[in-house]
Amino acid sequence: MEQQKWIVTVVLAFIVAMLPFTFRILESHQVQHLYMGELTNMIFGKLGGWASSNHHDLSIDKAASKVIGPNLTACHPSYGRPDLLVYCCPAGFETPGPFVDFQFPDPKSPLRVRRPAHLLDENYIAKYNKALSIMKSLPYDDPRNFVRQANLHCLFCTGAYEQQNSDTPLNIHRTWLFFPWHRMMIYFHERIIGSLVGDDTFALPVWTWDIPEGMMIPDFYVNRSLTFFHSERDFSHFPPQMADLNYVSDRNLSPEDQLDTNLAFMYSQMVSGARKTELFMGCTYKANEGYCNAPGTVESAPHNTLHTWIGSNLNPGREDMGKFYSAAKDPIFYAHHSNIDRLWEVWREIHNHQLDIKDPDWLDSFCLFYDENLKLVKIKVRDVLDITKLGYSYEEVDRPWLEKRPSPSVPPKFARQILKLKENEKQFQLSGNHVSSSDFGSQGRALDTSLTIKVNRSKDHSIKREKEEEETIVVHGIEVKGDAYVKFDVYVNLIDETIISPKFREFAGTFAHIPGGGEMMKRKINLKLGVSELLKDLEADQDESIWVTLLPRTTSCSNVTIEGIQIEYIK
Repeated sequence: MEQQKWIVTVVLAFIVAMLPFTFRILESHQVQHLYMGELTNMIFGKLGGWASSNHHDLSIDKAASKVIGPNLTACHPSYGRPDLLVYCCPAGFETPGPFVDFQFPDPKSPLRVRRPAHLLDENYIAKYNKALSIMKSLPYDDPRNFVRQANLHCLFCTGAYEQQNSDTPLNIHRTWLFFPWHRMMIYFHERIIGSLVGDDTFALPVWTWDIPEGMMIPDFYVNRSLTFFHSERDFSHFPPQMADLNYVSDRNLSPEDQLDTNLAFMYSQMVSGARKTELFMGCTYKANEGYCNAPGTVESAPHNTLHTWIGSNLNPGREDMGKFYSAAKDPIFYAHHSNIDRLWEVWREIHNHQLDIKDPDWLDSFCLFYDENLKLVKIKVRDVLDITKLGYSYEEVDRPWLEKRPSPSVPPKFARQILKLKENEKQFQLSGNHVSSSDFGSQGRALDTSLTIKVNRSKDHSIKREKEEEETIVVHGIEVKGDAYVKFDVYVNLIDETIISPKFREFAGTFAHIPGGGEMMKRKINLKLGVSELLKDLEADQDESIWVTLLPRTTSCSNVTIEGIQIEYIK
């Protein structure tokens, strides 16, 4: 036994002494092993588990890092639904492979221009169709294979991978990694598609569902003779049906009403409700701090709502688009996320890039993807912040939703009088329940019916506004049980629940939730809604309190509890 310990001590000393020299060699060749820690794991495995405490000591410095990154060699089955165990790990993942650091494409190479899908010509569609056919025909051991590409979303959105230097699962949804990770994914996917047909100008189509001309599913995605057609969709939503960006269930709105509702909804999600970084980007997600669980406005809707709207009504989770593990199996996923990516650029432009995240832990978080040359590439968030350097752009389209600022459904002074009268006379027919307290404790309160709560505002709210802080409604401690799509809307100073729509200023935002993604995504969620502009439009910005109504929109809300509602101020 003493001899074994002596051998381990010598080996450890050798490893520690050689690490700096080894890393210098690897860096000089621009080729690195996935994780040097894997060599240590192999040695410890051979020498015996009793030496594992020394291995832990070696990882202390790495473990202190707050940067998020995947351990590609730590992949395991995960749950696409609570009743469905899925396995999307690539073959041979256990063996560490070499990777290269990301390099920007040659700035002299042609710019790839992503165009609205409804404007594409037959030549483009034929070329894309050919490329997708080739991609689907590639063997599964080729990472460019379509199923392998689709499984990337499964891997990073169900907790199938663990974080680097940790046994904690990694998940990019409902965090500040949502936008950059999807940008990375479709960047490499786009370049692979182009390379398969020898076109270095190829750019993915964009389903511009936020503008009137683009609100229907693009025609070539529903053409049964093309590879874009996908059987796992809700066929009742095919053209001429217009997309419902705030989808709950089929409401049979007129095209004009649906259009107006969509544009007003986009204004709330992109402008008035997204005036601070956290409100749009999602919560801060760092290694060794646990999984945060608070999506940004656009991720919750229209991202989640459209995933659900497209998915098949015949499948238990509205697969394929309706669940994270299967969503990228539908070719329209990539056009949908191209538009999500475009809207990230639009939001940054609206704010003149003043709200961009500067945190180095976000900037240095990374992922690994295979490129068009079958090289495994390590790419950081900081690498994908300038799409011009990435070699692509978006064709400019109108943004009519910028001019669709909603108006109150009734004059604000009249609404305030009615609310005060109902409070004094204890007639709260405007909701199923009136609650005097906005804190329900850790056990929470069920959202099995509408809930109207009087929420006190900070006494110094006028001072806070002068400091340009955003007043925010926080519905905290949301717990979702079951596996059904969940949606509830939030209104302020609402006096008539029969008159509800994002077209009215009382609408503060929505909670649109796709369950799934592993155990960590079952954790309680916080919903944050910016309401400074809304309160001004409702002439409630000087009031000491406001009435907040949570309005269940799906029957699955009976499986939802909340711990409370409060007001916060975000700088």
